[in-house]
Amino acid sequence: MDFDFNTLMRQLIIQAPPLLFALTVHELAHGYVAWRLGDPTAKNQGRLTLNPLRHLDPLGVLAFIIMKIGWAKPVPVDPRYFRNPQRDMLLVALAGPAANVVLAVASAALAHLFVALPFLPFFFLQPLVAMLAASVWINIMLAVFNCIPIPPLDGSKVLMGLLPPAAARSYAKLEPFGFILLLALFYTGVIGWVIMPIIRFSNTLLLG
Repeated sequence: MDFDFNTLMRQLIIQAPPLLFALTVHELAHGYVAWRLGDPTAKNQGRLTLNPLRHLDPLGVLAFIIMKIGWAKPVPVDPRYFRNPQRDMLLVALAGPAANVVLAVASAALAHLFVALPFLPFFFLQPLVAMLAASVWINIMLAVFNCIPIPPLDGSKVLMGLLPPAAARSYAKLEPFGFILLLALFYTGVIGWVIMPIIRFSNTLLLG
């Protein structure tokens, strides 16, 4: 029992920093792109920050610990500020997953770099590389999971940006039921069956 607890604590120590950073950058990217497109809502609410406490959703962090799929507190976006609401919401939605992809690639590059440096002591190198490897997995997971086209995930907003306006409005009506649908798909294994091969392939591609 002690071994299981110690293992869990080691995993949390390795995974917590990259998870917090990945969630923070994901939401910051949404808010920053919205701000650049004319919406000051996130900026006015103090969400254009790298302070993870401004972005954390305790339920999302708990879900990551239990299910290895998590989320942050969504950045508020008001499409009334946008010149082209449908297109600009699509860009805002893409910003979060895109930021996670960039972090995954950067983490993989650093991991390969540190492994190649012969002068770093093992006691320092092992946890650092483990944390970077966790960052690759976490950021890929966040990018792929958020691209699922089910409200309120980013993929649904991307899809609504591509649909004709009338169809997009009809699709948006699914949002109140999106979380229930996601839970049902997760517990039936459908989400894992769809996204896990993509995550594993991407992780292997980046880390080898």
